[in-house]
Amino acid sequence: MIVRDRPSGLRLFLVLRGSVLPRILPALLVNTLIATVVTLNHGDLFAHKITLTTIPFTLIGLPIAIFLGFRNTAAYDRYWEGRKLWGEILLRARNLARQCNSLLAYPQPALARNGLGDARVRMVYRTIAYAHALRHYLRGGNPADDTQAFLLPAEWQKMAASSNPPDYLMQRMGLDLQQCLQEGRIDPCLAASIDATVSAIAGAGAACERIKGTPIPFSYTLLLHRTAYLYCFLLPFGLVDSIGFMTPLVVAIVTYTFFALDALGDEIEEPFGLEANDLPLNAICRGLEINLRESLQDADIPPPMQPVDFRLH
Repeated sequence: MIVRDRPSGLRLFLVLRGSVLPRILPALLVNTLIATVVTLNHGDLFAHKITLTTIPFTLIGLPIAIFLGFRNTAAYDRYWEGRKLWGEILLRARNLARQCNSLLAYPQPALARNGLGDARVRMVYRTIAYAHALRHYLRGGNPADDTQAFLLPAEWQKMAASSNPPDYLMQRMGLDLQQCLQEGRIDPCLAASIDATVSAIAGAGAACERIKGTPIPFSYTLLLHRTAYLYCFLLPFGLVDSIGFMTPLVVAIVTYTFFALDALGDEIEEPFGLEANDLPLNAICRGLEINLRESLQDADIPPPMQPVDFRLH
């Protein structure tokens, strides 16, 4: 995710970090070059005059703009829902740490130095591992390195072999809660509140999987791609007779707008990816880890992640 103040003045036109311009630059240059050639030839193609007026472009341009706006709205809805779900995971994880520390009866305080033999420490650390495992699961990565320090060796090995590591960790959370009930460390009524928190965390993770596994229909995206490209490549023929030598400039501006909206929709459609404008899942997981380790008075707390070249990963 790009984190920076809005540039002003000339810098507004020179900023590349976070812009989709590098992504669309080849197509933009080709389209501008075509517009320049059409202008120099006065709309002639192989000695034949291509006669187009601005009327068809006016009729087609408005629906394209509307549908591009609709698609980008749908893409941003997915982006914003993904951010809300990770906010829900963060909130529920903090609640779970508080509930484990205050509702599970142990003779000593819940401290990180108690080790993973303490069910409270084990459940809080497993929640940290869950966040890292979910991040890797959504991005197609391997969670082994980021989760090993928070899990028992046998549990870590089984998680690594699981087809769905986050779900496996939530199953283990339920078994720990069951063990605490059997040992009489918590009243059944209070156990239900912890189970509800665990279920909410699992539900938010499943909703993230739904977003990841259900993209915007490909045929809809393909139709917009084709129509926008055809519109921009034919536009010089409709403008050259009316605006003359200004055709390449106007075509470049229109092309940049349409291609950039198209590319931006592609980028934010999958909010859990690694593009510059995707959600900063690394930073979110780091923040969750800091909060939960502080609740156990852990001595080895990592620092918050900072943007690098205005980008927060």
